[in-house]
Amino acid sequence: MCFSNFRFLKTKQKIINQAIKSFNIHGIKNVTHRDIAKAINISVGNLDYHFKNKEALLIAIYEQMVKDVSGIYQIDNSDPFLHFNELLNALEESHNKYSFFNLDLLEISRNFKEVDALLKKTLLVRKEQVTYFIKLFKEYDYFKPEKNEGMYMRLQHTMRILITFWRSQQEILSNYTVSESENMTFYIWELLLPHMTEKGLIAYKNFSKK
Repeated sequence: MCFSNFRFLKTKQKIINQAIKSFNIHGIKNVTHRDIAKAINISVGNLDYHFKNKEALLIAIYEQMVKDVSGIYQIDNSDPFLHFNELLNALEESHNKYSFFNLDLLEISRNFKEVDALLKKTLLVRKEQVTYFIKLFKEYDYFKPEKNEGMYMRLQHTMRILITFWRSQQEILSNYTVSESENMTFYIWELLLPHMTEKGLIAYKNFSKK
C-alpha cells in the first residue's frame, strides 16, 4: 500500500472514530459533519470527500460494528453454552462501544433507509444464528422439551428485545441501579435458567464459575 492510500485510510478511520465518539456523547441528531471535522482538525470538504453525507458515515460505522462481532457468531466445536456466553459478552462490549446505535435506533431506522435495510438484513441473519444455538442447546440435552409449541422461538425474540433495548433502559431507568455483575449477559442467562435440564444447569455452573 502506497503512503497516499495509507493516509487516505487513516483519515477515514479517524473520521469514523470521532463520529462514534460524538454520536455516543451527543446523539446522532445533534452532530453535524462540521462538528466532526472540527474535532479532528480537518476541513468539512475533506470529510465530505470521504463521506458525502451522514448516512454514508453511518453505513461505514455499521459495517465496522458488524465486523467486530460477526466472527463470534460462527459455530465451532466448543460447548454451546460457553460459545453463547462469549457471544453475549461480545455483543455487550459492542453496545458499549457503539451505544448511540441502540439509543437512537428508531431515529436511524426512520431517517436512513439504506442503514435501515442493512439493519433488517442483519437481524434476519442473527435470528437464524441464535435459532441454531437454541437447537444446539436442545441437542446437547441442556434445554427441556417445549411445554408449548413455539415457546423457544418466543424466548429468542424476548432475548433480542432485551439485547436491542438494554442501553435504552439504562438511560431511561437511571434510578434503577443494578450491581456490577447484573449486566446484560446476566439478564439473558436469567431468562434461560428456568428452561435448563439438570445437565444444562451443571454446564452453566461449570463455565459461570470461571
